[in-house]
Formats: sequence, C-alpha cells, structure tokens
Amino acid sequence: MAQRAASQVARKRAKAPQAVYTLEVRLIGGPVTESFAQANPTVSRTIQIAGNQTLEHLHQVLYRALDREEEHLYEFQLGGKKPHDRHARSYGHPMSAREHHGEPGCAESVRGARIDSLGLKTRSVFFYWFDFGDDWWHRIKVVRIEDTAPGVDLPRVIERVGESPPQYPFAYEDFEDDDEDEGLASEQGTKR
Repeated sequence: MAQRAASQVARKRAKAPQAVYTLEVRLIGGPVTESFAQANPTVSRTIQIAGNQTLEHLHQVLYRALDREEEHLYEFQLGGKKPHDRHARSYGHPMSAREHHGEPGCAESVRGARIDSLGLKTRSVFFYWFDFGDDWWHRIKVVRIEDTAPGVDLPRVIERVGESPPQYPFAYEDFEDDDEDEGLASEQGTKR
C-alpha cells in the first residue's frame, strides 16, 4: 500500500506543471569602451529557464547569449541590494574571488542551486558576476513566473537588446600599442 501511494505521488510530480521563469539580464558594469557604450546604451538579454534547472544552466545560456569567448569563474549573488552586498547569498564555484580576498567562498555550488529553490518572486533582483578579473556585472530581474512550460527546450533567449560587448575590448588595442612602442624604442635604440 505504501508503494502504491509513493508511485501515485511520483506520477503526480511528473505530471505537475513545471514553473518557467522569465528573467531580464542587464549588463551594469564591465570594461566597455566609450564608443561601444554610446552605440549600445542598453545591453540586455531576456531568458526563459525552467524551475528544475540550476544556476549553472543559467550561466551556460548567459555565456552563449553574451557571446563570451573564454570560460572564467562566475558567481550569482541573491538577496542583496547591490553587487558585493555582504547580506547576499553567493552561489558559484568552490574557488571564488572572495577566497582571494580572505573571505569565505560561495555559500553553495551553482550545480545544486535549482531555480525553484531560490525563493524568487516576480520583481526579485539578483546579480551575476562573470570573470573576476574584468568584473562583468549583470543585474537579473524576475519578470514573470509561469506554471506551464512553453513546449520548447529551456533555457533559451527570447529577446536581445544591444550588441554583446567584446569580452576583452582593450586587449588587442593594448597589444598593438605595445608593439608600436617597442618598435619605436628599438628603432631609437639602433640610431644611437
């Protein structure tokens, strides 16, 4: 009898509608050139993700949606009012930037942090920090929570505003400038 009740509960869970979260992810900080900022005053992506997916799934769709080239450490901060809020719960990899500054690492792994378990409500806001060296900051706002899946694979991008900034906007300029400076120095050195 207990087995029958357990299997009925399992069937109900399988048939239960899966919550779908619509999130607006807006770039709020990072090494963006002035010309890029003028051409793209807003950079945002609207994402749909299922409640049984994790913050790791959210990172993966953001990584692709923002056209990133290289994988780096990242962290989600929930419950704070701003980035690096000491009251925020952090979710990331076991090794985080906080540990480099002598603070405790992330509270939880992104792998175990299911979207449903985060206590999100419509209009909730949290933060996504990517590439601790360049400090790409994103503000994530919960736009909508629906009880029915849209019948497509999730997570997915449903809207794009603005171009994705280059992950390293100054890297190639600095490299070229260094080459020119070295070339000038070596030319001047040979004339002496």
